[in-house]
Amino acid sequence: MVDARGLACPIPVLMTQKELAKGADSVEVMVDNFAARENVTRLAESKGYTVAVKEENGEFTLTLTK
Repeated sequence: MVDARGLACPIPVLMTQKELAKGADSVEVMVDNFAARENVTRLAESKGYTVAVKEENGEFTLTLTK
């Protein structure tokens, strides 16, 4: 689980990249702004992950699955 709420890009992307480097098949990333959601999604898809997004109260939970 990557909790990047309250952080501006590129920090959420860097945190996610570090987690993906561990080789996990599934990672959850929490962000609270649209730019971070889009940038993390782009990163995950470039690494071969599919991304499911759930929004609740202005916060996004991205489930990255290989």
